[in-house]
Amino acid sequence: MTMLDVRDLHAYYGKSHILQGVNMSVGTNEIVSILGRNGVGRSTTLKAIMGNPVPRGDIEFRQQKIAGRKPHEIARLGIGYVPEERAIFPMLTVEQNLLLGIKTGQKDARWSIEETWKLFPQLRERANAPGGALSGGEQQMLTICRTLMGNPDLIMIDEPTEGLAPQMVERIGDLLEEVARRGISILLVEQRLAIAMRISHRLYVMGHGQMVFEGTPDALMANHDIRREWLEV
Repeated sequence: MTMLDVRDLHAYYGKSHILQGVNMSVGTNEIVSILGRNGVGRSTTLKAIMGNPVPRGDIEFRQQKIAGRKPHEIARLGIGYVPEERAIFPMLTVEQNLLLGIKTGQKDARWSIEETWKLFPQLRERANAPGGALSGGEQQMLTICRTLMGNPDLIMIDEPTEGLAPQMVERIGDLLEEVARRGISILLVEQRLAIAMRISHRLYVMGHGQMVFEGTPDALMANHDIRREWLEV
């Protein structure tokens, strides 16, 4: 079943035409990564799906058209979004940051504070510490888990491993695989090819505001021309 379907998506910043007809999809329980060099429109794709910048084109989430809706309306339909800058509340404690992710009136959540503590004992140890006192990797785990507290069906994550040590990168990868096992689809913008290849079911490669490749990790590994032209430095 298709969770998210994007067709002929265009987006602008002022007069700059950033997304130029993006087509892509994410299935149920699927981890899909968008790869590409900086500046090609990967982050803008996630932002346009969330409604800012205002998209032009067709976006369907669980067969419901969402293009043109406001970001908070899209979030309430079941899409979680983790921005590149993490956006934790530095003066609030770890536990308070997590509590802020809970939506009013939500029931049957697949994620809880206790689940967070089980997966990340170091966050339990820092439960009463201000978010701003955490390391970069801990802040990344916190912002992902805070988004999961809202019980999304799809979570979109922008560059979760940027600036992190290799050991923390592996832990973030393990977290995302666990999220997918619990029935939450993931759309991931990622710069590190190795982690994207390890955890993704499908990959898109983006160049100049459009998707130039779609396929499995094995198919991308076999396509030397695409990797050389659009990914390698």
